[in-house]
Amino acid sequence: MKQAILQSGLRSGRRLNVMRRRRAFTLVELIAVIVVLGVLAAVAVPKYFDYADRAKTASLEGSLGGVRSSISSFYANQTFEGTARFPTITEIRTVGTVLEQSLPKNPFNGLSTIGQVNSLADATNRVTDGSTGWRYFVDNTANPPVAIFWSNNTDDTTVADNNGALVSANDL
Repeated sequence: MKQAILQSGLRSGRRLNVMRRRRAFTLVELIAVIVVLGVLAAVAVPKYFDYADRAKTASLEGSLGGVRSSISSFYANQTFEGTARFPTITEIRTVGTVLEQSLPKNPFNGLSTIGQVNSLADATNRVTDGSTGWRYFVDNTANPPVAIFWSNNTDDTTVADNNGALVSANDL
């Protein structure tokens, strides 16, 4: 009888050892998990960078649209008052005159300053110098008056031109 109890105890002890061993992962299982995670990371990381670039481009387009709209509204208001003119760079910098808030930061270079351009040729070619976030050309003596506002950065955006080439930030 004692021997039967000892044998059943040994059997249950073996079962217990087998159950203890099954709690841990084998090396093959761990390597399989690491490989799967590596493949997922290789697929996901490039997608993340694409989203970040697209977000930067969308932010730039929104900022340009907001400032350009404010400049156009200023021009329309001045036209109704009898003097068709675009705002000066000082008026753009003065909060409450053209913009309700200060100039937004350029998402491509992080600067919210604006630089004056004095040449229509430089404005037409969207010349950049990287010292400010934005560039502005205004000529209220021209007929009709001319104003051009652009990003002071030549980094590529995620916007493509008609040929599929990426458009630089200063060309938006």
